[in-house]
Amino acid sequence: MSITPILQFGTSRFLQAHADLFLSEGPDSLGPVTVVQSSGDAGRRGRLAALAAPEGYVVRVQGIEGGKPVSFETRVTSIRRALATTTDWQEICRIAAEEAEIILSNTSESGWKPQLADGGTTFDQAMSYPAKLTQLLRCRHAAGGRPLQVMPTELIARNGDRLRDRVTELAVALDPALADWIAHEVRFVNSLVDRIVSAPLEPAGAVAEPYALWAIEDCPGLLHPCRHPALKVVADLDRHEKLKLHILNLGHTWLVADWQQRGKRETFVRDLMGDAAIRDRLQALYADEVLPGFIARGMAEAPAYVAATLDRFANPFLDHNLSDIAQNHDEKVRRRIGAFLLWSGTDGPQLRALAMMVDP
Repeated sequence: MSITPILQFGTSRFLQAHADLFLSEGPDSLGPVTVVQSSGDAGRRGRLAALAAPEGYVVRVQGIEGGKPVSFETRVTSIRRALATTTDWQEICRIAAEEAEIILSNTSESGWKPQLADGGTTFDQAMSYPAKLTQLLRCRHAAGGRPLQVMPTELIARNGDRLRDRVTELAVALDPALADWIAHEVRFVNSLVDRIVSAPLEPAGAVAEPYALWAIEDCPGLLHPCRHPALKVVADLDRHEKLKLHILNLGHTWLVADWQQRGKRETFVRDLMGDAAIRDRLQALYADEVLPGFIARGMAEAPAYVAATLDRFANPFLDHNLSDIAQNHDEKVRRRIGAFLLWSGTDGPQLRALAMMVDP
């Protein structure tokens, strides 16, 4: 069995079509990968075995890029080993202590929530992901404590900082020496990921849009997992977060609000983009109300991001349900639109449509 410098927590179709794909395609990849299922879901064992098949698995890329249709398949071969915390914990500990240079994760939001089991001194399957990670870091520390990089990709603001804080809290309770080693030898990296992965392929693989981003915040000693056009090391992650939140996400929320007012006749985002009148109104909203705020902040990349967003919304292969986007709509209006009005630094009549959504 080959050495796997990347230990990955999460088997989702997102990771299959995102980081695992980049590690397979990119030159100078740090991989290969050992992937770990941490949820304990026995129904995913077939997927787990297929992920590590010697022939790899297929990712089908379909959508619109630069205004033109794109459709092709690629095969991902970066995964060498697939394990589960329920049955393979000792081997996972060995890999974390002896092989890993990077621990990568994309677990569920619920997987980060503190659990009663987190206070235990030994591994418990009921532990949260941060607590399981703390146990693995404990194993590495006991085995000599070589430096390590931890790279969460969960959609949590400042995800590396948040994970470091929780792991440190747990480590202090276990062993102050462990907490001190983590503070000095474990690098927690903030990142932002973006790609719509619309459907799984069986037994492993996925259907994904052409657009992809893995923005990694630069820091001293950063270890690059690979080189790939979708991977960008940036000094200011906040710029990418604002583009996604106040252009992509804001556009989704505006489309849902308009859809609700018109009686919810359509099913998918692509249905709305096929209506010239709706698309024209969305484009006008971006041009008249959204882009001036970004330009005022010196973000000249915003118009290109808007153009890419419109292509993503119009993807004819993507079943992006409006009813899914509509969940927690009021909170999304506050975070995506209300926060934009505060951040953008612009005011006046050009913000009328957005302002009316926040304060109708």
